[in-house]
Amino acid sequence: MIFYDCATAPSPRRARMFIAEKGLEIETRQVDLRNDGHRAPEFLALNQHGTVPVLSTDEGLNLTENIAIAGYLEAMHPEPPLMGTTPDEKGAVLMWNAICEFHGGMSIAETLRNASPALKGRALPGAVNYDQIPELAERGAKRLQLFYATLEKRLQDSPWLAGDRFTMADITGYVFCDFARIVKMTPPEDNKATQAWLAKIAARPSAQA
Repeated sequence: MIFYDCATAPSPRRARMFIAEKGLEIETRQVDLRNDGHRAPEFLALNQHGTVPVLSTDEGLNLTENIAIAGYLEAMHPEPPLMGTTPDEKGAVLMWNAICEFHGGMSIAETLRNASPALKGRALPGAVNYDQIPELAERGAKRLQLFYATLEKRLQDSPWLAGDRFTMADITGYVFCDFARIVKMTPPEDNKATQAWLAKIAARPSAQA
């Protein structure tokens, strides 16, 4: 297998943490997003959308989405389980993972990509240029605060997002909460349950991956 990564981007960090939690060592190649490495013909041959991460399997399949990479690795290496073991656990993991992606990750992306001068003309990741829409940055900032409130309420009642054990959903939520520093909107310090959860994950070796 070959893992195509970018050390500074949040999406491949999610896959890196998943790989680390599984205790796997996979050949890794860095894609230089700053210098348009994701737009190079050889990379677009792997992923026509020009985004990272990508996991190329031994069978020659190129997996270009985090959920697909996680599902593949979970099937190949089921221990420790990161996507649930019972039907309820599996459903909860997928639900909270989607909540973190849609309400957390998308909100940060809207805020960053529609307001940053450095990303003018690059309002969406990938190989195609899109104009910024300032109103989306404002909406993203509002949505992010609602996401933090959702996290706090959940974590007051549960030690981990999907239940009693650390899962892929926690990886997704943690990576986005940490990356939110780029828009200067990390979770409020008064959200005590969220801050304790973040500290627990930060102490895991995979958080340094």
